[in-house]
Amino acid sequence: MSVAATTSGLIVLLTRLARRVYREATDDVLGMTLKQFVILNHLSEDTGVPQRHLGDVLCLDANNLVLLLNEVERAGWVERRRDPTDRRRHLVYRTRAGSSALTAAERGMDAVEDRILDTLNPQERTALRLLLAAALAEGTPSHD
Repeated sequence: MSVAATTSGLIVLLTRLARRVYREATDDVLGMTLKQFVILNHLSEDTGVPQRHLGDVLCLDANNLVLLLNEVERAGWVERRRDPTDRRRHLVYRTRAGSSALTAAERGMDAVEDRILDTLNPQERTALRLLLAAALAEGTPSHD
């Protein structure tokens, strides 16, 4: 382990890890862009997600979200429908083709994960996954 890895803060290390994932999770590996992969992960076939909420979750402004949704809609991976309870809103659904594309991309992402986390044993990977999930959980009390 390098000195920088042992003296850097957790956020710095997580940022470095995210950059490495971004570099390795290419279109060739996933069959789609990483942004498309992320958006498909936030959607399901059965439950629509309000377009505005999707933008908030993905930290995208409305214009960039629409551009991204246009791409994945052209690919046949998502569908936007009017919200039956509020005609001003659109709900975004993943299509069956989107679910199939996501399944293939997940295999590619598993390969990326294996390359990036190759120095961790299975128990360490499980512990890391649980810790990151706990840190990202919304509405959980902080530990002072």
